[in-house]
Amino acid sequence: MFDLVYAMGSGGGGGQGGGLGAFLPLIIIFGIFYFLLIRPQQRKAKQHKQVLASLKKGDRVVSSGGLHGLITGLTDDLVTMEISPKVRVKVSRGSIAGAIGKAESQVKE
Repeated sequence: MFDLVYAMGSGGGGGQGGGLGAFLPLIIIFGIFYFLLIRPQQRKAKQHKQVLASLKKGDRVVSSGGLHGLITGLTDDLVTMEISPKVRVKVSRGSIAGAIGKAESQVKE
C-alpha cells in the first residue's frame, strides 16, 4: 500500500515547471493584449483629447450623436453649435467626435 502512495506522490519531476516557465504564457498573453488592444486605444484617446483641445470658433464638427454643426461658442466643458441657421444647441465638449474642417473651406450648397 505504501508503494502505491509513494508512486503517486513522487512524479519523478514530471509536470513541475520552473517559476518563470509557469508564468511565461501569461506574460506572452499580456504582451499580445497590450500591443493589440491597450496601446491603440490609448493612442486614439490621446488624439481625441488633442482634437478637443484645438477646437475654436468657426470649426465644423460632428458630435457623437451625429449632429453636424458650426461652433459658435466655447467654454471649458460646453460647445455651442449652430446646426441650422438660427438653430443652436449646446453639447458637452467630450461628446464631440471630431472636427470636419473650417467653415471657410466648406463649399456652400
